[in-house]
Amino acid sequence: MSPRSPLVATIVAPSGSGLLTEARLTEARGLLLSPDAGAAWLAPNEAADLALASGHDGTSDVAALLDAWRHSHGLDVFVQPREGRRKRLLVADMDSTMIGQECIDELADVAGLKPRVAAITDRAMRGEVAFEPALRERVALLAGLPETAVAAVLAERITLMPGGLALVRTMRANGAFCALVSGGFTVFTGPVARLLGFDEHRGNLLMMAEGRFTGEVASPILGREAKLQALVELRTRLKLSRADVLAVGDGANDLAMLGEAGFGVAFHAKPAVAAAAHAQVDYGDLSALLYAQGFTSADIVDR
Repeated sequence: MSPRSPLVATIVAPSGSGLLTEARLTEARGLLLSPDAGAAWLAPNEAADLALASGHDGTSDVAALLDAWRHSHGLDVFVQPREGRRKRLLVADMDSTMIGQECIDELADVAGLKPRVAAITDRAMRGEVAFEPALRERVALLAGLPETAVAAVLAERITLMPGGLALVRTMRANGAFCALVSGGFTVFTGPVARLLGFDEHRGNLLMMAEGRFTGEVASPILGREAKLQALVELRTRLKLSRADVLAVGDGANDLAMLGEAGFGVAFHAKPAVAAAAHAQVDYGDLSALLYAQGFTSADIVDR
């Protein structure tokens, strides 16, 4: 991107909060030293675009000008070039991104081991321990758990992340391809992908024998590098450019795919992930990613 490319700053408030007002937009213009920046409402009191004149140093510099302000008001801000922000490929993480839980932690809860397993999960998502050995360690603790625990967890514990259904359906309705790429397990990615309407899903394979978990996960493990490879493979297959890709995730194993995407967004993410991503959703739900692409509330398909 040229340093003088026209930019747009999209400001998004949590759904239903009413936190984004004309006064807030005026404050943002002042911080950006763009008092005459044109504003366009994408959703009343929820999302708006500020069209910025050429001459800003770059997206990260503009975002930095609004960082303290947005946190003080509980708002998310996305700064991008005006052109090309509507994406043609979505690559999304599942656990704590498209759903509100970590599936392996919920399986461990059935086995009475959630605190132990969840502690390892948290360290892995923060990047404090390598993902693959941490996954094998956690799966080993589930040895002997009946296969029926998967259906119980799906039925009783798994909830869709707000805004996720709208994100997938709206992007697909506008010609995008949507892929769920998870370091979790196919026994969960399959049902979640069907519920949300993803075009395809990828995950790890839990090994079973005689109706119980063996405590093993099939190789190769889909981790950080495999997520990156999946994004590149999908992009190549669909004959798209890097700029056409939106990726979203929350954990350290998402960092490579977020970096490779044209727009990589950290969703309610661990600090190291948020710091490395192109943008962050800290306060809103997944519908914020539609406003970031310039969709209006009237464009959103949520049923």
